[in-house]
Amino acid sequence: MTKNTRFSPEIRQRAVRVVIESQNDYDSQWSAISSIAPKIGCTPETLRIWLRQYERDAGGGDGGLTTNERSALTGQASRLRRSGALH
Repeated sequence: MTKNTRFSPEIRQRAVRVVIESQNDYDSQWSAISSIAPKIGCTPETLRIWLRQYERDAGGGDGGLTTNERSALTGQASRLRRSGALH
């Protein structure tokens, strides 16, 4: 799996903030996402993923991994691969 670094963390944070601040101006959160995503040059699905990750990192969301948890697990997996314990 490759990491997409086309958008800086600052751009991602700003896009998420714009969705959060303006979603009441739309019929639904998805409408807000669909309207805002093309303005920053990403797909609505990409922006939705960023928003869900923000929600998890803020202590809510769908129960998925926070950014810190994901980093820790990735680091553990890398160490295990290097040691030969994980194939």
